[in-house]
Amino acid sequence: MKLYLSVDMEGITGLADHTHVDSSKHNYERSRVIMTDEANHVVTAAFEEGCSEVIVNDSHSKMNNLLIERMHPETQLITGDVKPYSMVQGLDSTFSGAMFVGYHARASMKGVMSHSMIFGVRHMYINDHAIGEMGFNAYVAGYHGVPVLMVAGDDQAALEAEKLIPNVTTAVVKETISRSVVKSLTPAKAGQLLREKAAEALKKKDLVKPLVPPENPVLRIEFANYGQAEWAALMPGAEIEENSTIVRYQAKDILEAYQAMLVMVELAMRTTFC
Repeated sequence: MKLYLSVDMEGITGLADHTHVDSSKHNYERSRVIMTDEANHVVTAAFEEGCSEVIVNDSHSKMNNLLIERMHPETQLITGDVKPYSMVQGLDSTFSGAMFVGYHARASMKGVMSHSMIFGVRHMYINDHAIGEMGFNAYVAGYHGVPVLMVAGDDQAALEAEKLIPNVTTAVVKETISRSVVKSLTPAKAGQLLREKAAEALKKKDLVKPLVPPENPVLRIEFANYGQAEWAALMPGAEIEENSTIVRYQAKDILEAYQAMLVMVELAMRTTFC
């Protein structure tokens, strides 16, 4: 069995605020170690449960956070930026399942460092259904016929996953007190939990179905201010909905919607606030 791991950072054990996930801040280097070890726990469990191949995609920020020299020797790592499919780069129909590690809740929701791609996004929608990074990534997996077997992160990410994907296994490594305060397991306890939950998820993989995306989806992104919407709407085919900061794009399939989302948020980040 071939397993795909997408590893983000905000949902990793003990990480509470931007100083842990920003490469210019003092807590980042130690956070990279915890992130790498957390991925390793899942990879190790996967091989112990009989997986023949595990591909790990670094899915945070510039996507070069995981320390390859610390990783399980049989791991294959996708690292670096720019990736055509970002957090799900390399995911295709050859995989039997996917797991999302270090994930967080979507923008405007309760959760540790909750957001959707950039902090200028208030909400993202596919056909008026609100989704975040987790939902969008699960839709891409579903397009390829791949079920998301496990989501690991904070308690709010777990709740989001359970509403989105029936029978998904969740691993809660920390609880939300506020958006920048957590009550966390230690890395040692979290590692034990992740191994147990990854093994459990693989054992019950046949109970989880792919999250099949809608055909010809409409992507809508609500931005924090009008300037961001103006930038995002420069992408051909995109338009601002009247009297709003929502930019709309009609896609031919979920893959096109995903890439449209990537372009729109990159453009929106050019906005200044004065």
